[in-house]
Amino acid sequence: MLKSSESPSAEPPSRVGRRPSTSRAELERHALRLFAERGFDEVTVEDIAAAAGIGRRTFFRYYKSKNDAVWGDFAGELRRMREVLDGCPPGMPMMDALREAVVDFNRLDAAQIPWHRLRMRLILEVPALQAHSTLMYAEWRAVVAEFAARRLGEPADALLPQVIAYACLGAAVAAYEQWLRQDGSDLAGFLDEALRALASGFGEPPRRD
Repeated sequence: MLKSSESPSAEPPSRVGRRPSTSRAELERHALRLFAERGFDEVTVEDIAAAAGIGRRTFFRYYKSKNDAVWGDFAGELRRMREVLDGCPPGMPMMDALREAVVDFNRLDAAQIPWHRLRMRLILEVPALQAHSTLMYAEWRAVVAEFAARRLGEPADALLPQVIAYACLGAAVAAYEQWLRQDGSDLAGFLDEALRALASGFGEPPRRD
């Protein structure tokens, strides 16, 4: 549901001082590390910039706020998810296409998992991020609704595309919460199971492939 394409993969160095260049992924690493150490509310944009060895103005070239740093390159990932859905064969059932796209959107390398767990704990548990999360969820739902609308031959803001978008988001959030409760569990498996159950109308226990 929420993965960044540049999810950090290694513990960043605690180096302070101006550096000749940085990247979105580096800033994300520094931000997540500081949030874990001090708490989200206690970390400022200035703190993140200093940890990365850049100025405050440079930070804002990459992110509009520290809230956005938690989400990484979410816009880029949504574009990729839209491309995956656009490339689905016309004959593939709609819910199968959505399930495969959502699972792919959230597929993680082993090195990404600790960072992504931290990211999702922040997104799901920090009150200061809830309003911002609502905006991001709306963008995610829009991608799903647009695809569902094309398949159904209806406008994206019609009832059924919106129901499908909200239901898929709810299933994905539930899968994430289950994953966070169980260390070492399989996020892709939970997402697959939740979306299969949704597609079947919860009539039969879903089976993981």
